[in-house]
Amino acid sequence: MSFTIAQVAEQTGLSAHTLRYYERDGLLPGEVGRASSGRRAYSERDVGGIIMVARLRATGMPVAEIRRYAQLVRDGDASVPKRLNLLLEHREKVRDQLRQAQAHLAAIETKIELYRGFVEGS
Repeated sequence: MSFTIAQVAEQTGLSAHTLRYYERDGLLPGEVGRASSGRRAYSERDVGGIIMVARLRATGMPVAEIRRYAQLVRDGDASVPKRLNLLLEHREKVRDQLRQAQAHLAAIETKIELYRGFVEGS
Protein backbone atom coordinates (compact mmCIF):
# COMPACT_ATOMS: atom_id res chain seq x y z
CA MET A 1 0.00 0.00 0.00
CA SER A 2 1.26 3.47 -0.80
CA PHE A 3 0.22 6.94 0.28
CA THR A 4 0.21 10.30 -1.47
CA ILE A 5 1.97 13.28 0.02
CA ALA A 6 -1.44 14.71 1.01
CA GLN A 7 -2.34 11.50 2.85
CA VAL A 8 1.00 11.45 4.66
CA ALA A 9 0.61 15.11 5.57
CA GLU A 10 -2.79 14.33 7.07
CA GLN A 11 -1.50 11.26 8.94
CA THR A 12 1.53 12.99 10.40
CA GLY A 13 0.29 16.54 10.87
CA LEU A 14 3.20 17.82 8.80
CA SER A 15 2.77 20.00 5.76
CA ALA A 16 3.59 18.77 2.26
CA HIS A 17 6.29 21.44 2.21
CA THR A 18 7.88 19.95 5.35
CA LEU A 19 7.70 16.43 3.90
CA ARG A 20 9.46 17.58 0.73
CA TYR A 21 12.07 19.38 2.86
CA TYR A 22 12.71 16.24 4.93
CA GLU A 23 13.26 14.27 1.74
CA ARG A 24 15.37 16.90 0.00
CA ASP A 25 17.57 17.49 3.06
CA GLY A 26 18.36 13.80 3.64
CA LEU A 27 16.38 13.50 6.86
CA LEU A 28 14.38 10.44 5.85
CA PRO A 29 15.74 6.99 6.67
CA GLY A 30 14.79 5.67 3.24
CA GLU A 31 14.21 6.85 -0.29
CA VAL A 32 10.60 7.68 -1.07
CA GLY A 33 9.30 5.76 -4.05
CA ARG A 34 7.51 7.20 -7.03
CA ALA A 35 4.25 6.20 -8.64
CA SER A 36 4.07 5.66 -12.39
CA SER A 37 2.83 9.26 -12.59
CA GLY A 38 6.11 10.42 -11.04
CA ARG A 39 4.45 11.57 -7.83
CA ARG A 40 5.73 10.52 -4.44
CA ALA A 41 4.39 7.18 -3.21
CA TYR A 42 5.07 6.76 0.50
CA SER A 43 5.15 3.28 2.05
CA GLU A 44 4.08 2.48 5.60
CA ARG A 45 7.77 2.24 6.42
CA ASP A 46 8.32 5.75 5.00
CA VAL A 47 5.50 7.08 7.18
CA GLY A 48 7.03 5.43 10.26
CA GLY A 49 10.38 7.03 9.43
CA ILE A 50 8.76 10.43 8.98
CA ILE A 51 7.01 10.12 12.33
CA MET A 52 10.32 9.26 14.00
CA VAL A 53 12.03 12.24 12.38
CA ALA A 54 9.21 14.50 13.54
CA ARG A 55 9.56 13.15 17.08
CA LEU A 56 13.29 13.70 17.07
CA ARG A 57 12.75 17.26 15.84
CA ALA A 58 10.01 17.90 18.42
CA THR A 59 12.35 16.78 21.19
CA GLY A 60 15.07 19.16 20.08
CA MET A 61 17.44 16.96 18.11
CA PRO A 62 19.44 19.17 15.75
CA VAL A 63 18.88 18.66 12.03
CA ALA A 64 22.50 17.59 11.56
CA GLU A 65 22.03 14.76 14.07
CA ILE A 66 18.76 13.70 12.44
CA ARG A 67 20.55 13.63 9.10
CA ARG A 68 23.25 11.47 10.69
CA TYR A 69 20.61 9.14 12.16
CA ALA A 70 18.87 8.83 8.78
CA GLN A 71 22.17 8.03 7.10
CA LEU A 72 22.89 5.36 9.70
CA VAL A 73 19.50 3.78 8.99
CA ARG A 74 20.27 3.82 5.28
CA ASP A 75 23.64 2.17 6.05
CA GLY A 76 21.84 -0.94 7.24
CA ASP A 77 22.05 -3.32 10.17
CA ALA A 78 25.78 -2.82 10.73
CA SER A 79 24.98 0.70 11.99
CA VAL A 80 22.55 -0.41 14.69
CA PRO A 81 25.08 0.10 17.55
CA LYS A 82 25.77 3.65 16.35
CA ARG A 83 22.03 4.36 16.09
CA LEU A 84 21.54 3.01 19.58
CA ASN A 85 24.25 5.29 20.97
CA LEU A 86 22.85 8.31 19.18
CA LEU A 87 19.37 7.63 20.60
CA LEU A 88 20.70 6.91 24.09
CA GLU A 89 22.48 10.28 24.10
CA HIS A 90 19.37 12.04 22.83
CA ARG A 91 17.21 10.31 25.45
CA GLU A 92 19.41 11.78 28.19
CA LYS A 93 18.98 15.26 26.71
CA VAL A 94 15.20 14.78 26.58
CA ARG A 95 15.16 13.51 30.17
CA ASP A 96 17.11 16.62 31.23
CA GLN A 97 14.56 18.80 29.43
CA LEU A 98 11.74 16.99 31.21
CA ARG A 99 13.40 17.50 34.61
CA GLN A 100 13.77 21.20 33.86
CA ALA A 101 10.16 21.46 32.70
CA GLN A 102 9.01 19.70 35.88
CA ALA A 103 11.00 22.15 38.01
CA HIS A 104 9.45 25.07 36.11
CA LEU A 105 5.98 23.58 36.55
CA ALA A 106 6.57 23.13 40.28
CA ALA A 107 7.52 26.81 40.58
CA ILE A 108 4.37 27.82 38.70
CA GLU A 109 2.24 25.56 40.92
CA THR A 110 3.78 27.20 44.00
CA LYS A 111 2.91 30.67 42.70
CA ILE A 112 -0.64 29.56 41.87
CA GLU A 113 -1.12 28.29 45.42
CA LEU A 114 0.33 31.52 46.82
CA TYR A 115 -2.04 33.65 44.72
CA ARG A 116 -5.01 31.42 45.56
CA GLY A 117 -4.24 32.02 49.23
CA PHE A 118 -4.31 35.76 48.64
CA VAL A 119 -7.55 35.61 46.66
CA GLU A 120 -9.31 33.29 49.08
CA GLY A 121 -8.01 35.19 52.11
CA SER A 122 -9.38 38.51 50.81
